[in-house]
Amino acid sequence: MKKTLLTINLLLIFILTLSACTTNPGAKPVVEPAVETSDPPPTDRPTEVVVQTTIVATDDLGFELELAAPAQKIISISPSLTEILFSVGAGDRLIGRDSNSMYPEEALSAKDLGGMWEGIPAEDILALEPDLILAGEIFAEDAINELRELGLTVYWQKNPDNFEGLYENILDIAVLTGTEDLAAGVIESLAERVSILDGKLAAVEDYPLVFYELDASDPANPYTPGADTFISFVISRAKGVNLGDTLEGQWVQVSSEELLAQNPDVILLADALYGITAEAVAARAGWGEIKAVIENEIHPFDPFILSVPGPRLVEGFEQIAELLHPELSD
Repeated sequence: MKKTLLTINLLLIFILTLSACTTNPGAKPVVEPAVETSDPPPTDRPTEVVVQTTIVATDDLGFELELAAPAQKIISISPSLTEILFSVGAGDRLIGRDSNSMYPEEALSAKDLGGMWEGIPAEDILALEPDLILAGEIFAEDAINELRELGLTVYWQKNPDNFEGLYENILDIAVLTGTEDLAAGVIESLAERVSILDGKLAAVEDYPLVFYELDASDPANPYTPGADTFISFVISRAKGVNLGDTLEGQWVQVSSEELLAQNPDVILLADALYGITAEAVAARAGWGEIKAVIENEIHPFDPFILSVPGPRLVEGFEQIAELLHPELSD
């Protein structure tokens, strides 16, 4: 379990002013005995308090990093961390981003550092002089270490496995930005929405079989998420059954023959953004016999809501639950 430690060093400086003694010129000098006092004389000047905050945190690679103060110049090279950064009220500190960090819209004002497919642009990052870089699970440890060897401070975060992991990820980023209070409110709101929907789903007994299509570049063998993915977790939480759970791997191709054999009740098109339509699905060889096609249960679905493991995962949960069980919204 990862740990995040916030160390606060308080330095108190007390400035005391001693009152001066006066003498009477007409009087015979008198030597007064020294008197020790336990309390200093009062002063009209206020006590000055200097507070210095140091943040020490351990990321999900087990690397301990230290910030002299909450991060002010931040680069995010993962869309999920960009979304989290804005959710905890620190989006205005984003100075650089990867090309896929397009939400919220305000993120587009930060410098676009590219898609990262050909590697992390270290020189461009160094030129921006960030005090913190946020990197997601997609980046290998070796790539992160190369940035650290250049003197850059990098926080690497793994994807959450469930909503509790999401809340923890949000809080960890808030600690680095000094916005824990705001994050606590965000987490409370998300948890409440999940709890309310769980309550509505408690009485549901029908579990439809769901085919979640990620990519149909090969229409006869489209890609779908397998078990141990957040998409599968959300479908299950929404009282559905993910067709990909029976396949080996997290992101796998499924043949048309296998789809016909399993006969899903609902098809969710996460590739609708790229032009795939219900009509195109129905026109695929043999797919007209699938129950979801016959009953017109083919729905477009925003791929970024569940594929980007940020705060919008809760919105994805709500949308899938409504698609699988529309009676809940009545």
